[in-house]
Amino acid sequence: MTSGMKTIVYPVKDLAEAKALYETLLGVEPYVDEEYYVGFRLESLEVGLDPNGHGQGLTAPIDYWEVEDIEKTLEALVAAGAEVQQPARDVGGGKLIASVKDADGNVTGLAQSP
Repeated sequence: MTSGMKTIVYPVKDLAEAKALYETLLGVEPYVDEEYYVGFRLESLEVGLDPNGHGQGLTAPIDYWEVEDIEKTLEALVAAGAEVQQPARDVGGGKLIASVKDADGNVTGLAQSP
């Protein structure tokens, strides 16, 4: 069902400040540097900064698990007791993301690459 956690996204209020901090921490420059998202690649892990995350209700980082079929995975997780937090949507280039919430309120993201 999953090939592992591939992305973690932090909601940030000041994108420029967060970008400087994560460049220093990670020791790499971002491969995506836009006003709506800054992304860093560390081998097989992507670390993202989302300046709109707080406005979408995020109060903590969200991890994204790479799946082959996001709709099928969403259905299976809902059947197992999860609640859809965000339905699948295209975030560019055919990459789909979605998220679910478990019974304890923990949010888990799903991602499907094109």
